Amino acid sequence: MMYQSSTISRPRHIATRVVTTITGAFLLAGCASFSPDGGMTPVATFADITLGKDVAVLRTEADTQAARGEVERLLKRPLTADAAVQIALLNNRGLQAAYNELGLAEAGMVGASLPPNPTIALSRMAGSGEIEIERKIVANILSLATLPARAEIASQRFRQAQLQAMAETMRTAAEARRAYVRAAGARAKAAILEQAQTASGTALQLAKRMGESGAMNKLDQAREQVFHADIAGQLAAARRAVDTDREQLVRALGLWGGDLYFRLAALPPLPARARAQPAVETDAIRRRIDLQIARIEVETLAKSYGLTQATRFINLLEVAGISKTTRGDGDSVTERGVEVEFQIPLFDFGEVRAREAEQRYQMAVNRLIEKAVNVRSEARNAYRSYRAAYDIAAHYQREVLPLRKIISDEMLLRYNAMQIDVFALLTESRQRLAANAAAIDARRDFWLADADLMLAVSGAGGSAGGAPSSSTIAVAGEAAGH
Repeated sequence: MMYQSSTISRPRHIATRVVTTITGAFLLAGCASFSPDGGMTPVATFADITLGKDVAVLRTEADTQAARGEVERLLKRPLTADAAVQIALLNNRGLQAAYNELGLAEAGMVGASLPPNPTIALSRMAGSGEIEIERKIVANILSLATLPARAEIASQRFRQAQLQAMAETMRTAAEARRAYVRAAGARAKAAILEQAQTASGTALQLAKRMGESGAMNKLDQAREQVFHADIAGQLAAARRAVDTDREQLVRALGLWGGDLYFRLAALPPLPARARAQPAVETDAIRRRIDLQIARIEVETLAKSYGLTQATRFINLLEVAGISKTTRGDGDSVTERGVEVEFQIPLFDFGEVRAREAEQRYQMAVNRLIEKAVNVRSEARNAYRSYRAAYDIAAHYQREVLPLRKIISDEMLLRYNAMQIDVFALLTESRQRLAANAAAIDARRDFWLADADLMLAVSGAGGSAGGAPSSSTIAVAGEAAGH
């Protein structure tokens, strides 16, 4: 039901009040403006402090050419983990799309800070010797009155978008690092299996010659044959993993065409000591980007809830300044007034909107508490996985591999002294290769856990670390059972 009133008398002071209200709301809210960098300064600062890397928004051809030049420079050298992260931050178009989302959020913030445009209506009616001209200026007073609150909410939404851009930056960097670690680990694993295949091929040829001379029975010959066949199958799977993991790295870096022929550097060595992080939960609560986004969501909904309460009984309020001129028989009469139009809440008193706003706010609070609990758990679990992966990799590096070298050296001395046969020497060689392959897996898993820990503490959560490979376990089992 609509109620409409029109007042023609005493128009001047009413029109003055309307103009004063419009001007006051406009001055109170102020108008936001577009930033020179599109809101990217906090994102760039975050990338520099957290990752030690640069980010760029590719708005112009010059921006694209500058980023392209840096990518080409990095691809000329063997690709390291840090170089892969930098290339992804400059070249990944999914990340650029996330930065476009930030630009859209800034446009929304600027738009929300502007007062609504007034509507001007002109009408002319002629008949019976008279001409009637009516002029009307309509302004939405409710939108003007709530402009400061809406502008503040839009500003918080823009801050959320900046945090989301940071989270996407962190996710892209972590995925590039993971993809590099997997690709480098797969290549190193394939190299170890190629050495194992060479050793098993040598043993197989020797077993055949000894079988022909009657110095080896069929059972031992069959064991050598099945071991060689098993190594061949594992090597084929490892080479397939090299191709798959390399393509995943290509996607993470956004490469194509001539950029696909890059060379991979070796896996980074294990650090001298593990990272000590006793306050990992506190760090995660303080730094996790998705938690900051959830906090802002609660604050924004709280402000929005207050705004809903203030306007729950008025859905539309417009004030129209009217000027009407009537001309006839050579005379001209001008009338002025104000027309107010609003909706009477006969059926909906705003309870529905108020209840929806309240429930959305409570839902956001509960989501925030749930996320805080999950963030603590994820940080603890990520650090435990990181520390366990480090201990395992360090165990192989400091204990298993040195002992394997001692055993290999001693076996070689005994072979030269004709105390053992060549098959014992080849068996030890296979066992050493299996230990080296397991050590590579352990080092790969450590660097994956390192990327997961960084994401769990500073990013937006989510772990995609790979599980340890079982192929080297099979190699060790076969060798031990020979």
